[in-house]
Amino acid sequence: MTEIKQEPGLETAIFGGGCFWCLEAVFDLVDGVDAVVPGYCGGHVADPEYRQVCSGGTGHAEVVKIDFDPVRVSYRELLEIFFLIHDPTTVDRQGNDIGPQYRSVIFVTSDEQLHEALAFIEELGEQRVYPKAIVTRVERAPTFWPAEIEHHDYYVNHSDQPYCQYVVAPKIAKYRGKLAERRGRHGG
Repeated sequence: MTEIKQEPGLETAIFGGGCFWCLEAVFDLVDGVDAVVPGYCGGHVADPEYRQVCSGGTGHAEVVKIDFDPVRVSYRELLEIFFLIHDPTTVDRQGNDIGPQYRSVIFVTSDEQLHEALAFIEELGEQRVYPKAIVTRVERAPTFWPAEIEHHDYYVNHSDQPYCQYVVAPKIAKYRGKLAERRGRHGG
């Protein structure tokens, strides 16, 4: 179990939008992001394991916990990236990944994040950025459970695997193409 603690000068964002391997690979490239940890949030089982979460029965979402320097990258910029790299209009699904563990969700760690996330979603809706309604849930952050170590830096360690080539790599390319100025930690 990891309580949501923030290092001095850093803030924490928690996003769920499909497989955490995809989210980690992109957010790891963002300048101003200090750490990205894949894990689980929002369920009813203590210390869940990957196989349990994948079954859909624990109530957890696969998420990433992002520690970031708000002087270098704003929470709004992280929201922009999050909404760029996943489909916020599908309930419990991202591509071929289906189940509540793949839901679109923002777990906020402060009142400011709550207001900013809700306002951002409203703004996207008003601008009709997506052809369907946004279904992303915004909830207060519960306990964050880090994923098993084999899921950390998954794309970096397994980029030759088909899932990484066909699902993760296009998200990285989309990020690089649209928001390249935010690259950073691993050479973007």
